Amino acid sequence: MSDKTTIPEHRIPVIVGIGEIVDRPKEITAGLEPLDLLERALRRAEADAGVKLLDEVQSLDVVNFLSWRYRDPEKLLAQRLGVAPSYCYYGPVGGESPIRYIHEAAQRIARGECSVAAVCGAEAQSTATKAERAGAKLPWTPFAHDVEEPKRGAAFQKPLAVKLGVFRPVTVYPFYEAASSAHWGQTPREAMAESGTLWSRYSEAAAQNPNAWLQRRFAPDEITTATADNRLIAWPYTKLMVANPMVNMGGALLLTSLARARAAGIAEDKLVYPLGGAAAEEPRDYLLRDQFYESHPQNAVLKAVMDLAGGDGNKFDAIELYSCFPCVPKMARRTLGLGAEVQPTVTGGLTFFGAPLNTYMTHAACAMVRSLREGAKLGLLYGQGGFVTKHHALVLSKLPPREALAQETSVQAQADSNKRAVPEFVTDASGKGKVESFTVLYGRSGDVEHGVVMLRIADDRRTLARIPASDGTTLAHLLNMDRTPVGSLGEIMMAADGVPEWRVA
Repeated sequence: MSDKTTIPEHRIPVIVGIGEIVDRPKEITAGLEPLDLLERALRRAEADAGVKLLDEVQSLDVVNFLSWRYRDPEKLLAQRLGVAPSYCYYGPVGGESPIRYIHEAAQRIARGECSVAAVCGAEAQSTATKAERAGAKLPWTPFAHDVEEPKRGAAFQKPLAVKLGVFRPVTVYPFYEAASSAHWGQTPREAMAESGTLWSRYSEAAAQNPNAWLQRRFAPDEITTATADNRLIAWPYTKLMVANPMVNMGGALLLTSLARARAAGIAEDKLVYPLGGAAAEEPRDYLLRDQFYESHPQNAVLKAVMDLAGGDGNKFDAIELYSCFPCVPKMARRTLGLGAEVQPTVTGGLTFFGAPLNTYMTHAACAMVRSLREGAKLGLLYGQGGFVTKHHALVLSKLPPREALAQETSVQAQADSNKRAVPEFVTDASGKGKVESFTVLYGRSGDVEHGVVMLRIADDRRTLARIPASDGTTLAHLLNMDRTPVGSLGEIMMAADGVPEWRVA
């Protein structure tokens, strides 16, 4: 299409309202349940738009929540709002899902399937956890024990990964952290310094965000130095380098068509336009990936949204790079061609703003809308779910689109075309093993529990192996700050419990 293409205003989606709520109850039992948070966030989004829209909602997306279980929460929410949307969806687990829902809602408006859409998410993990610990009964909608908990983590991983403890995000992302920094030629010390500087920037944004859970700036050394209050969890991650789900938050966005917004008299300076985006994913079993120093789906998704910005990541003057762990934005900013001085967030990050599990990017979208209303022109929202598994990015603009919103979102074919051969995974190994990546797991006391190495062995096969806490020499080799152990050789032996163990040569 040329720049002169005129799109009918009823087929141009716009974000017109944003709402957020942070709940810090003085008494545990006074805490709001997720349904309350959802409803309040939506009513705040309607107030932000300045016109009555909720009773016209025809498309309702509710981000999956884990702090409380309901039967059909999307229907319960619709009942509270007094609406019966033709599209009413409660989605699966995934940190990228809010971006997908906003994108899909915009596409529905562009297709003429609806004129008002709502996307919302909430968690009350802080209250739920405190209540459980205190044995307090919450006066919430009864917990739906008969509803199956969504499959996560261990359900998709190999038994050896589960046995070794590398099946949770905090123990899997370190494989990307070590492999990527080695690939970039960094020493572990340099990689840690980059993480600390980047995370400090996230905390600076959180300090200025009234909706953030932790509203203070942390210095890089505070973030990366292990202390009693900032214990190591899985090398190289301290507590201040990982997501903080112990929050109570709700967020919501309202979308409509440009025609409906103008007919309602919504001020032009409120309007933010979705221009397009992209999605791709990896196998859920992370050991079915070809390597761990880059993510082909992440690359494909970010290159696609760069194309919307004229092929230059520097055209984005407001950015949100998903921040569950440092390796994610570190990889992303390199793919986008952004320098080390990048400001990677408008929100504050999952450590400092808080990590309401799957719905952080709902809040990031609200923060991005504020940034665009306040003077930014082009914004990038990049969300991610699983273990560097699911990726979705969306471009928002202060200016109306020149082309109709594309309906094809997947860039899976491009991602898959870059994938190399995946090594065969074996559990019975012996002989020489070369480190592909690694982590070291720590207990709550700060003591090493054991190390885990991902190894390449004969015929380029792959295995996982343990380093016992008693093997100080090999652990010191893994934890050397001045030389990466990636690429180093050692010997594999099978332990009495049938688990491979590795010792540095």
